[in-house]
Amino acid sequence: MLRRMLATTNDLTFTIARLVLGVTFFIHGAQKMLGWFGGFGLHVTTGSFLQLGIPAPLAFLAICAEFFGGFALIVGLFTRLAAFGIIANMVVAISKVNSENGFFMNWSGTQNGEGFEFHLLAIALAIVVLIKGAGAFSIDEAVAWRSRKLTKPRPFFRPETEPVPIAKASPGKLTPASSSRVAPTSPGAP
Repeated sequence: MLRRMLATTNDLTFTIARLVLGVTFFIHGAQKMLGWFGGFGLHVTTGSFLQLGIPAPLAFLAICAEFFGGFALIVGLFTRLAAFGIIANMVVAISKVNSENGFFMNWSGTQNGEGFEFHLLAIALAIVVLIKGAGAFSIDEAVAWRSRKLTKPRPFFRPETEPVPIAKASPGKLTPASSSRVAPTSPGAP
């Protein structure tokens, strides 16, 4: 089960998705957990969750999912678990807070609060990470490759499958390099 949870490809696309999601949620989590980046810290944020009807243990789990989940996504450790935590957080945020404010963010300041468009984008990005894994440059990838008992991690730009070398047999005809050369045919031969 652990191997399956850590399995990933060596793909930069998933790395970018993981890092953007991780940095975004680490910063939001640090606001709630530590009061960094203009946040209020754990005590005040937990009080806000209580006012919304979310019990303190669940509020603490939500804050941990953002802070520790964001950090885990940045380093690429247990990324599927972290992505699942982010998805759960965003679903609760939409259902408890943002759905009553509509779809759009409050760019013009005319709504009572923020809509849920950001949350949908975060869920979509987290689903990509949940399905495909951490991608390149992650602890998950390093552990997954070592668990397969490879002598060294796969190089970044090596394709997933080795290409078959092609050798030129005759003008206009190509055959795999491992097979014998094809003799050129003369005009009029069957």
